[in-house]
Amino acid sequence: MDTKELLKKVRKIEIKTRRLSDHIFGGEYHSTFKGRGMTFSEVRQYQFGDDVRSIDWNVTARYNEPYVKVFEEERELTMMLMVDISGSEMFGTSQQFKNEIVTEIAATLAFSATQNNDKIGLILFSEDVELYIPPKKGRSHVLRIIRELIEFEPKSKQTNISEALKFLSNVMKKKAIVFVLSDFISDDYQRTLKIVSGRHDVTGIRVYDQREESIPNLGMVQMQDGETGEMMLVNTSSKSVRRQYEAYYHDKLNYYKDSFAKSGAGSLSCRTDESYVKKLLGYFKRRG
Repeated sequence: MDTKELLKKVRKIEIKTRRLSDHIFGGEYHSTFKGRGMTFSEVRQYQFGDDVRSIDWNVTARYNEPYVKVFEEERELTMMLMVDISGSEMFGTSQQFKNEIVTEIAATLAFSATQNNDKIGLILFSEDVELYIPPKKGRSHVLRIIRELIEFEPKSKQTNISEALKFLSNVMKKKAIVFVLSDFISDDYQRTLKIVSGRHDVTGIRVYDQREESIPNLGMVQMQDGETGEMMLVNTSSKSVRRQYEAYYHDKLNYYKDSFAKSGAGSLSCRTDESYVKKLLGYFKRRG
């Protein structure tokens, strides 16, 4: 992809996702994810209705009239976007590939965090962590994140969510808001997720395609595994083959739901032909 085309794509995503974050998600994000607590701001004269517990007795004694302490929410937070860039993300049968939906969701979340003056960082992972961008503030930083989401070429097509979560634990010592965006066609991450969720506010966003839920009866079809590259002939007219595939799919789905529930982490699923706007809004409102 040449520079001109890349900038055009970045700008297109910015216009779409920034409008969403400005008009829809900004307030929801702010009310859903709280700051680290309250910090002292100033003292002012007591007014009718003020909580007597907030009276500053030292200042009151000095001026011989009641003064109260005013506190503000310590708002600054850090958001970490953990994005799966393995081979299975390059799949889609309707309007967009999974990785394109993931990019839009990540950009929307990043702009929502920027509105609240929070820092945003990025981890791109396959079976290893392929790129780490430390958290920073500002529009130019978000645009860099979007550029990487669009053009980064992974070295591996396979997935290891557990390794990515371990990396996060090593680089993020303070509590962060963490969004893991993946199709979660993986396993063996439940234990690591539980550890990470004990320190951070974690949400899994599963992006999937409707054709991944079941195989239609199309006769003999040549298929390729998106992560291993293996080619195989599949007899889709066989009921047992279709049942085995559905069992495999639901096994991964149930592992995802069970892992996030047991870890106390949030989770939501979004199909490529559904509105991720409604899904995110619903999630924020449930949490808020």
